[in-house]
Amino acid sequence: MGEDGRGGVQAVDRALEVLEMLAADDRPKGVSELARGTGLPAPTIHRLLGTLAARGYVRRDDTLRKYVHGTALIRLAARAWDLLGTGARPYLSELTAASGETANLAVLDDIHVVYIAQVESTHRMRMFTEVGNRVLPHAAAVGKVLLAHQPRADADRIVERTGLPRLTGNTITNLDRLHAELDRVAAAGHAVDEEEAEVGVRCLAVPVPGPDGVAAAISVSGPAGRLSTDQCDELLPVMHGTARRIAADLFGVAG
Repeated sequence: MGEDGRGGVQAVDRALEVLEMLAADDRPKGVSELARGTGLPAPTIHRLLGTLAARGYVRRDDTLRKYVHGTALIRLAARAWDLLGTGARPYLSELTAASGETANLAVLDDIHVVYIAQVESTHRMRMFTEVGNRVLPHAAAVGKVLLAHQPRADADRIVERTGLPRLTGNTITNLDRLHAELDRVAAAGHAVDEEEAEVGVRCLAVPVPGPDGVAAAISVSGPAGRLSTDQCDELLPVMHGTARRIAADLFGVAG
């Protein structure tokens, strides 16, 4: 078993390269395309795909004669989210204590935002989304943060698949308006859901840096009458500090 010149195992490196290329977008890919994209010979791609398919990490679409990710990767992702959520909970607890409102951690999974950790407010009237819930990104503060830090073409592909359905009277349903909002979010470093997903609920979100850009988003959500604009302004430095600590602790990203 050869090494890759960086102290790694060549076969493992090549298999991961194939998986990463399959993850680049949601299109099934054939052997020829994978060979061109990775620079590996087609017979090598065949062997790698055979091994990955046997372990459930890829699946062959016999009609298209192309490959997509398999369910084994879903299980790994779910476990990774569990670990990430567990690691983030102490930081979310501090954020809830500082804000008095529910704190969340969310990631982008394909075209949806998935909430993977949460610490609820102690108020009797509180806002929360169940851990594991999947929502459309255009109407959520965490979703807008995550979209804003994607390449615009990737964000547009997501929106093309989800559409921009109206959830409340404040939901952004126009692509040009969404582009302007994502530009503002990227420049400001935070997003606000102004009752766009649910009437009476305001959410404030900031990005969590990862090794390759933004890895996740954290948010604080509560009744719009209680989570005021002034309180959001006061919370922003706290939230950015929390995001940096999560990035350092869980993703090894300093700064």
